[in-house]
Amino acid sequence: MPNLALKLRQIGLLWFLALGLSAALVGAGRRWPDSLTPASGPIWTLLLLPPLAMALWLLGRWSLPAPGQEGQSEAIPHEQH
Repeated sequence: MPNLALKLRQIGLLWFLALGLSAALVGAGRRWPDSLTPASGPIWTLLLLPPLAMALWLLGRWSLPAPGQEGQSEAIPHEQH
């Protein structure tokens, strides 16, 4: 049960920080002098860069099984009947 209380406390702290950041962004938006016009270059960069970076990271960590090891996992031993 103490583990659950710790997790709830961490979630509450994270939620509180996100709420504070959201309130700060709303306040900054109300005080911004000019309206922002969207520019397509930065928008496409923000939309495409994170998924592409994740795909490259996953491909870099991906390894194919050695010949003769296809379909077997090292983490789970297989039983032979």
